[in-house]
Amino acid sequence: MSTRHVVVTGATGFVGSAVLRRLAEQGPGDRGSRGSRGSQGVMVRAVSRAQTPAGLSGVHWKGADLADGPSLRGVCDGTDVLLSLASYVGPDAERCTAVNSAGTAALMAEARRAGVGRIIHLSTCAVYGPGPHRGQDVGELTPAPVSAASGSRLAGEEAVLDAGGLVLRAGLVLGRGDRWAVPALVDAFRRVPAGWDGGAGRASFVDVDDLARLIVALAFADGAEIDAPGVLHAHHPEPVRNRDLMDALAEHRVLPARPEADWSWRRCLDALAATPGWVSERQFTLLAGDHWYRADAAWERAGIPPGPGPLSRLGPAARWYRERGGVAPG
Repeated sequence: MSTRHVVVTGATGFVGSAVLRRLAEQGPGDRGSRGSRGSQGVMVRAVSRAQTPAGLSGVHWKGADLADGPSLRGVCDGTDVLLSLASYVGPDAERCTAVNSAGTAALMAEARRAGVGRIIHLSTCAVYGPGPHRGQDVGELTPAPVSAASGSRLAGEEAVLDAGGLVLRAGLVLGRGDRWAVPALVDAFRRVPAGWDGGAGRASFVDVDDLARLIVALAFADGAEIDAPGVLHAHHPEPVRNRDLMDALAEHRVLPARPEADWSWRRCLDALAATPGWVSERQFTLLAGDHWYRADAAWERAGIPPGPGPLSRLGPAARWYRERGGVAPG
């Protein structure tokens, strides 16, 4: 039985933690993907600047910070697969550049020096800008980021592609640990307590455990196309309508029931502006308008089904969402 050596950066983050759980739960030869390398063990090196948690067997921890280039020396030594999952999504433009752009470039240089055979990097569909976007694939869109976070993440993608890596642009990620998507909906609904222009806006979402399942399947899948540099969308192929999401959150007592009153888009934006809160007009538009992207290719390449969709996965995260409410991230 051969052993694959995998390094995971951002290992204590929202997505990174889910990926580590997935790696730890899988036994040798059980990678869950069509054509995966059977009879294969895994050794995991988890990289994080935060304190490393206990309780995951088979995981070796290493402290490093993408914003501190010298700390990355040796993180990829002896590694077959790099899962690059670390990012900074806050408002500090200098840290965005240090982590998402310069830090990712330094990590890719280290991966190349170490001869890593497969690189998978997590990015975001926020690089496309304000939209609306309705079902386009990667080649049909030109990125137009409007924030320091999304702009620096787009810059980081260039270093990944230059290193021969695969970039995964994810939609909005749901699940226990989500500090942005659903808390933003809670804050926005408090300020705009009505249906949002019929609730017809559709967006791309993915449950964090399904995203982890996709990343791990791609890490172990066979096929030369897996190692070809490129960009794929990484979320559930079926978009979620805003009113369906709001109703599902109400069923889990995360939100009050959606009222019968329905406000026009203009009235929604006016109410949002008139009531203090942390969700901006741009963020509200991202949540309530059309921002969905074709995402069949990643699941096909991984050889696994996308599952029933993120709304069916909300139950295990409901308590987290109820306790967090509309608290701002950070």
